[in-house]
Amino acid sequence: MSSIPLKTRLSDAVKEAMRARDAQRLSTLRFLVAAVKQKEVDERRDLTDADVTAIIEKQVKQRRESIAAFEKAGRLETAAQETAELEVLREFLPQAASPEEVDAAIDAALAEVAAQGISGAPAMGKAMAILKPALAGKADMAAVSQQVKQRLS
Repeated sequence: MSSIPLKTRLSDAVKEAMRARDAQRLSTLRFLVAAVKQKEVDERRDLTDADVTAIIEKQVKQRRESIAAFEKAGRLETAAQETAELEVLREFLPQAASPEEVDAAIDAALAEVAAQGISGAPAMGKAMAILKPALAGKADMAAVSQQVKQRLS
């Protein structure tokens, strides 16, 4: 990933979208920048790249849910718009982890939980607590959660 702070990359991307007159991209980026600024105002502090990544992840999750709902309702044009927004948001997330990396992280987390003698439902929570920081922004945590649940059962 780049050494340039994520907030700076976002504002640069907004400027580029303005110069290119890319209204769709500009709208998505402005919404994202507004969400970042709102969080900074709410918490009265500058956000780190990890904080900004968490905001982007939340937006990505919302887009995925919206796409599924719109497709189910037969609103394909709106789903396509959400998909375009999702692609813009993904540009600012860290590179996705490969399935092998996700499997290795799950194996390591489950081994650590087993070493602590934890089993059953508490093991799921402990494993996810270990995996969240390791895979944040690199994997769909809902899918990771499903994989952990399958391995524990």
